[in-house]
Amino acid sequence: MRKPRIRPPTTESRDPVQSSALAHQPELLGAFTRIYATLWSHGVVDHPTKEITRLRNARITDCSFCRNVRFSKARADGLTEELVDEIQDGYRKSEMLTDRQKAALRFTDAFLRDPASDDAALRAELLRHFTPEQIVELAAGVALFMGFSKIAVALGQAPNDMPVLVMPTPE
Repeated sequence: MRKPRIRPPTTESRDPVQSSALAHQPELLGAFTRIYATLWSHGVVDHPTKEITRLRNARITDCSFCRNVRFSKARADGLTEELVDEIQDGYRKSEMLTDRQKAALRFTDAFLRDPASDDAALRAELLRHFTPEQIVELAAGVALFMGFSKIAVALGQAPNDMPVLVMPTPE
């Protein structure tokens, strides 16, 4: 059964987030955009790595909007659609993804599916590729990606046939 779509209030914005259902709560939307901009433009993890974790979350939560958005800085820093195609369930066998990217994806999977698991091997792998500050940023990012993708799904998301849209990186 298709969920009812909550339409945003009339707005002049062409930004899909600013003109989303979140526009019904302008203060909440403002707070989200501030923390999202901090994560994306003032963080310590490279943009392609953050983007692949965001896209992995989108595939797991089945958020069509999130699956079809790409941020421009990640694209400029080397994220290609061929790389995005590797973020499937079999990503561990990918020859295109780096070991660092695979570690970030394993962390994303663990965070989304069983965050309390005590996986010493994953922790060791993360520490080989990321600093503690970067791991905290990855965790905060995945938490934001998960929460807001679920909002998009629950309030009526973009259609499944939405084309890939490159948006400016939040600043």
